[in-house]
Amino acid sequence: ALWPAAAVEVYTAKEVDAVNGTNLRLKCTFSSSSPISQRLSVTWNFQPEDLSSHEPIFYYLKEPYKLSTGRFKERVTWDGNIERYDVSIVIWNLQPTDNGTFTCQVKNPPDVGGTIGEVRLRVVQKVPFSEIHFLAVAIGSACVLMILAVTAAIICQHRRKKAQEERMEEADIELREKENLKIAEEKEASPLED
Repeated sequence: ALWPAAAVEVYTAKEVDAVNGTNLRLKCTFSSSSPISQRLSVTWNFQPEDLSSHEPIFYYLKEPYKLSTGRFKERVTWDGNIERYDVSIVIWNLQPTDNGTFTCQVKNPPDVGGTIGEVRLRVVQKVPFSEIHFLAVAIGSACVLMILAVTAAIICQHRRKKAQEERMEEADIELREKENLKIAEEKEASPLED
């Protein structure tokens, strides 16, 4: 009987856009049919858009190893957690020359074969207008409209109250004037006593 070959499955996003000059976490996770081995290794490679040869940019075996040469020297750091099956890295200060395909390969002996994660990076000058931006603008606009509506309602209520107070004050003055006039008329009508 043939046993199915042990293999490591690696998972990454297919494509990622990032803004020039920012930092990016390249997420890579894996699953293995074997328990995590002390000999587990992770290799990150980069292939530029011109499809020239792959260049190694990061390596992990028991601990992270930064490479001392290449375009990513001093710009790649480990951000993974082997116990959580996470072998992600961070690339600092992205440049347009970083456009290309990053590959993430995990070997967990005896699982040494399997898929290789590939993520295509596109470094852009600014963030494209996306659904998230549209949603943020819509929510912001709704909040502003709500604030304006509440402010208008408060102003209208204040003016209505003020107008009502003015009418009551006018009615009071008119009533007092009528009373004064009536008193004056009564005084004139009654004979003066000497």
